[in-house]
Amino acid sequence: MKSRLLRASRLAIRWAPLCLLAPLPVLAQALPALTSTPAAGGGTQYSLSMQTLLLMTSLSFIPAMVLMTTSFTRIIIVMSLLRHALGTQTSPPNQVLVGLSLFLTFFIMSPVADRVYTEAWQPLSENRINFDEAVARATVPVKAFMLKQVREPDLNLFSKLAKTPRVDKAEDLPMRVLLPAFVTSELKTAFQIGFIIFIPFLIIDMVVASVLMSMGMMMMSPAIVSLPFKIMLFVLVDGWNLLIASLVQSFG
Repeated sequence: MKSRLLRASRLAIRWAPLCLLAPLPVLAQALPALTSTPAAGGGTQYSLSMQTLLLMTSLSFIPAMVLMTTSFTRIIIVMSLLRHALGTQTSPPNQVLVGLSLFLTFFIMSPVADRVYTEAWQPLSENRINFDEAVARATVPVKAFMLKQVREPDLNLFSKLAKTPRVDKAEDLPMRVLLPAFVTSELKTAFQIGFIIFIPFLIIDMVVASVLMSMGMMMMSPAIVSLPFKIMLFVLVDGWNLLIASLVQSFG
């Protein structure tokens, strides 16, 4: 009896993987095909499953898109420079700065997002245009926003480095030229704003340091003494409202 049970258990262990893998061909036949067909206008029409796959793949590029094509870069750099100017080290924490920068980015980019939705996504979801045309339409408002902020010397620099042919309008420049030019311009603008923010707090540090030296208190750190004065100045002038309003208006 024991030998029969042992033999049956061995057979069950041997054939169990095959029994588990047997339904897989049936499931594989039920999967929708990832196909693309030529469209009437000369483009390519992708199946719904292919569009879903492309959409899920593109989600991994969202952080890079937020950094490269929106106002996030300028805002987060200015917020970080403000924290360094105040000398508060880790207050506000990074999570708060990133969250505030993201919400300000959504606020500033909402007109662009509305245009992308109405001109690209909505016609695509109603099958009035194909996927390629939707991408082309979505690029137009994003390019328009970036061209308003980019500097002409930066555009000329990257056009020269990329050896692109001369174009009559800046809208005709490829994204591989516009993207680095836009990011470079945003970095330059953010550091200019940060320089203006640093000046009043630097004056407070210099005054406090000179007062401490005149009193013979050279062992005391001026940063510790000046910190409450800098915070008080920032609160009295309603610094957050001034900073946020200036950042939003700088994109107008």
